[in-house]
Amino acid sequence: MKPHTINLTVNGIERTALAEPRTTLLDFLRYHLKVTGAHMGCEHGVCGACSVLVEGEPVRACLMFAVQTAGKHITTVEGLARSGTPSPLQEAFRDAHGLQCGYCTPGMLIAAEALLAENTDPDDVAIQEAIGGNICRCTGYVQIIEAIKLAAAAIREASL
Repeated sequence: MKPHTINLTVNGIERTALAEPRTTLLDFLRYHLKVTGAHMGCEHGVCGACSVLVEGEPVRACLMFAVQTAGKHITTVEGLARSGTPSPLQEAFRDAHGLQCGYCTPGMLIAAEALLAENTDPDDVAIQEAIGGNICRCTGYVQIIEAIKLAAAAIREASL
């Protein structure tokens, strides 16, 4: 198949690369743009490790074709930090031990980022729903939920 030129914005930087129409967004990010934070897990959209934000909405990068994102804004886990400084969410994951092996962490952070963009005071049910499509084998989710609550509190405090 003939490659297409894909222009998009990744983590605030305009990027252009060639990709075949069948190239997934995950492969495009990892292998064409060398943005490797999103992890390849199940390749079926079940585990959530490949999640990124497309125009602010969480999507499974393994299920979306790169050509579908032409002209769009993509945020990966790398884009959550500001000028090299971890975001309040990333700091909360560290402080609450919400990351253990780290494999699910990019997807969990992306799901939590999308949640906190809409709701800075989520209850446990809202958090569980937001991260429900992400599989974690290490933490039992308790530390992840606590990290999201901690981040929400920091975001609320910063907005006062």
